[in-house]
Amino acid sequence: MEKELTLSVIKADVGGFVGHSGVHPDLLDTAKAMLHGRRELIDYHVTHVGDDLNLIMTHQLGRNSGEIHKLAWDTFIACTDTARKLKLYGAGQDLLTDAFSGNIKGLGPGVAEMQFKERKSEPVIIFMADKTEPGAWNLPLYKIFADPFNTIGLVIDPNMHDGFLFEVRDLIKNRKVTFAAPEEIYDMLVFIGAPGRYCIKRVFHKKTGEIAASSSTQRLNIMAGRYVGKDDPVLIVRCQSGLPAVGEVLEPFANPHLVSGWMRGSHSGPLMPVGLGQCAPTRFDGPPRVVALGFQVAEGKLHGPQDFFADVAFDRARAKANQMADYLRRLGPFEPHRLHLDEMEYTTLPQVSKKLKERFVDLRK
Repeated sequence: MEKELTLSVIKADVGGFVGHSGVHPDLLDTAKAMLHGRRELIDYHVTHVGDDLNLIMTHQLGRNSGEIHKLAWDTFIACTDTARKLKLYGAGQDLLTDAFSGNIKGLGPGVAEMQFKERKSEPVIIFMADKTEPGAWNLPLYKIFADPFNTIGLVIDPNMHDGFLFEVRDLIKNRKVTFAAPEEIYDMLVFIGAPGRYCIKRVFHKKTGEIAASSSTQRLNIMAGRYVGKDDPVLIVRCQSGLPAVGEVLEPFANPHLVSGWMRGSHSGPLMPVGLGQCAPTRFDGPPRVVALGFQVAEGKLHGPQDFFADVAFDRARAKANQMADYLRRLGPFEPHRLHLDEMEYTTLPQVSKKLKERFVDLRK
């Protein structure tokens, strides 16, 4: 393709089936009908992880296209109507307003987009998570693009040896900073080690400037000013030919790490890699799940998906995640299973603590 391709992944929770565990087939059908035959799109794929509806779309209108974002918004509105007819739980939960204002960002749905010229071979992986927050990608992205113990290409591939650039967002103060790896790894870890506030938004090849990864960094609770569920982020990663190999991109998820979210968005839990057939979170509305779908992109068409985490190679990761979940669940309402108080400010806990405020006695008087 001569003109640059844009890959957009836009997601929203518009109604759970049953509870917060899945997406009703009628919502998937509604979304497909909304996207079918649209002139704006080259190709699309509709899927879900847990109760989140995911729209994967290719087009040539660029990032932040009003047309594409309006199409996604209209699709979520139509799916919300379907959800309300079925009395699904939390219908329209992620839609923070009734009106579209030219861009879907800030309105609730999560957005990950990247624009690039297709290479001779263009493999991409779309990661989609449920019951967690955008910072869940920090550790995997660090390992994929900066850790030679995970990605041997950083050592032996001359096209990767110079490293990558990490664009990090401060979600509280709405600002960004870019770090170069490997020389600024220690500086970067100061921030990305605090995933509740700092998130890796994009990764670029240092020498060529090529986009390598892009994530959604929307924080629903901050935008809404109240608890409306977790953000359930998405992530796009390009692979091979001077970028990490498919196996290097998947490898970090073989060792589950702890993320924030789980039940009522108020707990820490292991991020469990699962295939689409296992993506409905059940135990304590969890544990948090991540699905990896691989596509071969050719002339804008999405060939796939390959359901990577359905592989038996990730069975032990799932077993380990269950063991971690067993341990954490025994802690009940105590930290570190329950999130620390700063994070609980974005849950429903303040509504409970507010009514107890007057019962505290000041010991300094």
